[in-house]
Amino acid sequence: MSPLAAVASILLAVLLGAMSPGPSFVLVARNSIGLSRRDGVATALGMGTGAICFAGIALAGLYTLLATVAWLYAALKIAGGAYLLYIASRIWRGAGTPVTVSKTAAPGERPGKSYWSGLTTQLSNPKTAIAYGGIFVALLPHNPPLWCYFALPPLVFAIETGWYTVVALCFSSQRPRDVYLRAKSGIDRIAAGAIAALGLRLIFSAGHRGI
Repeated sequence: MSPLAAVASILLAVLLGAMSPGPSFVLVARNSIGLSRRDGVATALGMGTGAICFAGIALAGLYTLLATVAWLYAALKIAGGAYLLYIASRIWRGAGTPVTVSKTAAPGERPGKSYWSGLTTQLSNPKTAIAYGGIFVALLPHNPPLWCYFALPPLVFAIETGWYTVVALCFSSQRPRDVYLRAKSGIDRIAAGAIAALGLRLIFSAGHRGI
């Protein structure tokens, strides 16, 4: 496989991985519907930044450390799961709060927080780092040309950010927002439950070597 074909295959695999349901999708959708379109896009940018970190780890070969050092991988699973539980608890506690922030928050204040929540949520799952490493090892040539090291991180960023931006734009339209405002408490609790379930899954799988 040529380096160009390998890069295209990696980007396709990354896109398919991003499209699969997970805490990132839930958070982008929730922020887009419950806060604003800017918050959804900011969250998407945070996800893309996290993807750059994972691509860098994969290119550096550091993912092998997570795959071979059992206690480190388990510790990261527990830490990531605990963070997802924290995010879920915040969403759950705010489920009964009316949506009034969009009219009172200072410009740019909340999107910054949404970006940070997107970045930290993306980085909280060490399984994603392993998945990136597996994709890169399986598809990238053994001795790739130098341009691959410079091209892949920004391309991965574009793929992840682009997908989650599409999610943000779709969920921030008027109809989903009206549905959310009518059923905010229930929708927030469903989102919190989904994120909490993923966090618990990470924690309870910490003792297993499987990826």
